[in-house]
Amino acid sequence: MSINPDATEERTRVGPGTRALWRLAGPWWLFLVTGIAWLIIAVMVLRFTPASVNTVGVLMGVLFLLGAFNEFLIASIRRSWRWAHVVMGVLFVVGSIWAFARPFNAFWALASVLGLLLIFKGTLDIIAAVMTKEVNGAWWLGLVAGILEIVLGFWASQQSFPAQGALLLLWVGFFALFRGISELVVGFEVRSRQRG
Repeated sequence: MSINPDATEERTRVGPGTRALWRLAGPWWLFLVTGIAWLIIAVMVLRFTPASVNTVGVLMGVLFLLGAFNEFLIASIRRSWRWAHVVMGVLFVVGSIWAFARPFNAFWALASVLGLLLIFKGTLDIIAAVMTKEVNGAWWLGLVAGILEIVLGFWASQQSFPAQGALLLLWVGFFALFRGISELVVGFEVRSRQRG
């Protein structure tokens, strides 16, 4: 079987529509800035100092604020269950104020339910892997990750607070590290596609 050079060239050619999609990604340097910010957070968290605990607590506050914004946005668009989204948004705002005021306590509250969160996330990953089996060739990776998250969740549930805190710091630190690296890669990819 021979490869048609015209077909290969047609697949690799970038059309004006594709270039427009890459321009919609926004300025490439924004990904660079967020990537560097995530790497700084990773360094702060993975140092295992009291500042690491406070950093995770403040990150919880930021996450709650984003959740509140999302709930208020949904409430402004959807008519049904609007009151539930408003109540959830208010709860997220209260949670973010608490996390910003007492980041140390917010960290330990999150560490105390870390096992439950890992079991929940692992279950969702297993369901997603099984549901996408026909269209995802690497579905088994999601299945393995889900099983490992459930095992880790049960292990974390049986541990004392210091072990749960260390696991939470490792989890957040490595998440921030990988997120920072991927943001940098995406930034340079967007830059090359926008200029190409």
